[in-house]
Amino acid sequence: MEWWNDLVQQNYDWFWDVSIALGFTLLAGFLWRMFRRTLLRLVRGTNNQWDDILVASIGVPVSWMIVVIGATWVGDISARHFSSEIVTSIPVVRQLSLIILVAWALWRLINRAEERQLHQGTDPTTVQLVGKVAKLTVTVLIVLPVFQLLGISISGILAFGGVGGLIVGMAAKDLLANFFGSMIVYMDRPFRVGDWIRSPDRSIEGTVEHIGFRVTRIRTFDKRPLYVPNSVFTTITVENPSRMQNRRIYETVGIRYQDAQKLSVIMDDVRRMLREHQEIDQDQTMIVNFNSFGESSLDFFIYTFTRTTDWVRFHEIKQDVLLKVLEVIHSHGADCAFPTRSLHLESVPAAVLQGR
Repeated sequence: MEWWNDLVQQNYDWFWDVSIALGFTLLAGFLWRMFRRTLLRLVRGTNNQWDDILVASIGVPVSWMIVVIGATWVGDISARHFSSEIVTSIPVVRQLSLIILVAWALWRLINRAEERQLHQGTDPTTVQLVGKVAKLTVTVLIVLPVFQLLGISISGILAFGGVGGLIVGMAAKDLLANFFGSMIVYMDRPFRVGDWIRSPDRSIEGTVEHIGFRVTRIRTFDKRPLYVPNSVFTTITVENPSRMQNRRIYETVGIRYQDAQKLSVIMDDVRRMLREHQEIDQDQTMIVNFNSFGESSLDFFIYTFTRTTDWVRFHEIKQDVLLKVLEVIHSHGADCAFPTRSLHLESVPAAVLQGR
């Protein structure tokens, strides 16, 4: 019966050790929850929002860290009592889990910081670039310790990077070209998220929705998504109408030849109307001049700029200007010309007269 007493004693010791470990784990979890609630109340009362982001980001990962430490502690106790073969594996599992949880906390912190900056109106392109670089840095800093814990030689990986990097670079040249293309877009900033862009070299026109490391997503005006590899932007001309300062009105108006004597007065009144128009930018070029003798009309052109750059508002202003030009023409008893043709007969053939 001695072996039975030893087994009972061993199970008794294991039970109490595990109970103590679980008790400390539950106590630590309870204390952390209470401390976290108190900390959240404190940081919400401050004007600085970064402490709110920090506490909200690390709250859940820290709770899981307590669980991991408690679980691996119980595993240590069980391994010592029943199986000594897995004793060396438990610390590795604990360290891997803690590293992953730290990475998770940092990832949450980066995401919440991005949301805050976007909410404050910071340039989305800059925020996305900083966020992606930060996430890439966290990934690299986490992967290297994980490899080392798993017994994978980091020096061997770095040594392979010389030759392997050349092979991978040749195989993934398009991927690398797109990556460096995105870097050029981020640094030169020819456009950003929300801009309307177009290219005279390619059939590209729409609103930029997302700038990634490989492709840029553009929403065309018929609401189709257009995915453009970033390497394309290093070889084409990109026009950014969103950054224009004014919009131009450039129209040709033709009046009838019989209203030729009124043309000069009409142009003076149109010019005066444009100078008095509140939506026309008076600091920009303004031209109202006779332009050409058309086949059916005397043509003068209007060249001016609106204050607004909004597409819809611009067309409302342009419509108002053109209607007022028409009113000016009609106020002088003139009218716009339409295609006509006059046939002049210098003499009537005798045969035609006899036929009558």
